[in-house]
Amino acid sequence: METTTVQISRSVKRKLEGLKTYPNETMDHLIERLADSMIDYEPLTAEDIKGIEQGLEDIKAGRVYTTKQLKKELGVK
Repeated sequence: METTTVQISRSVKRKLEGLKTYPNETMDHLIERLADSMIDYEPLTAEDIKGIEQGLEDIKAGRVYTTKQLKKELGVK
């Protein structure tokens, strides 16, 4: 394992200490866990983005229903 020294403020250190999952968790493990949690293993595809853009266009154009309207149209109570 390589050792690196990093200077952090006391407030950041307190925040990190508060994120430990157990009292003896090492800073190395904590930082690795936090870094891993930021990796998006399922990034948006071009198709996903296109669908989101179409949905936003529908909203802007007023092609949307409220939940109340949809329930009424479908006959759901």
